[in-house]
Amino acid sequence: MPHRFEKALEELKTRLLAMGALAESMIQQSIMLMEDRKTELIPQIRDAENEVNRFEREIDNEVVRLIGVYTPVASDLRFLLMATRINGALERIGDLTENICDHFEGLLQRDLLKPKTELSTMARLAQKMLEGSLNAFVEQSESMAVEVMKQDDELDELNHQIFRDLLSQMYDEPQSIRRAMGQILMARAFERIGDMAVNIAEDVAYLVLGKDVRHVKALW
Repeated sequence: MPHRFEKALEELKTRLLAMGALAESMIQQSIMLMEDRKTELIPQIRDAENEVNRFEREIDNEVVRLIGVYTPVASDLRFLLMATRINGALERIGDLTENICDHFEGLLQRDLLKPKTELSTMARLAQKMLEGSLNAFVEQSESMAVEVMKQDDELDELNHQIFRDLLSQMYDEPQSIRRAMGQILMARAFERIGDMAVNIAEDVAYLVLGKDVRHVKALW
């Protein structure tokens, strides 16, 4: 392939990583909003989500251009196809983080119910999983990708535990239903962020191995 194509692939990778860093920062801001009630972060999160959307459009357009101009094959084509999937997962993470912001905004007048500690733990694990999947992408590391996949069960269990605890609280204290539902939706969004991180990790595994490892837990 010509040098210009190789350079374009590197630039595309750099753009994806910049998008990923922005998504990570949005999650961090949502944690600060949730734990420290820093409401000034709300417009920043929404602005960042618009920027993530811009990245998505630009990256998809560039992938289409590169396929049309250079007709890549083998690993280069695999990279471009996985770039579109990673791009979509990062855009979805931006949407989910903005959703968390919206849910929390509706709870600002009252303190979070228990289990707020578990919600923070869940949020930090989701952030760690995204960081791990992006590091796996940088290093083209199968083992790092698998580590992210392994963490998904822990995140799911935290989500289930939060749901069970808040459901019980709603039965005992009907006046808490609105707050409990807001926190359940926040937990669900963090769980979905973890799912998107796993999707990215699976895409990295496909890049490295040339095998589709989705829904195949035998790998780990």
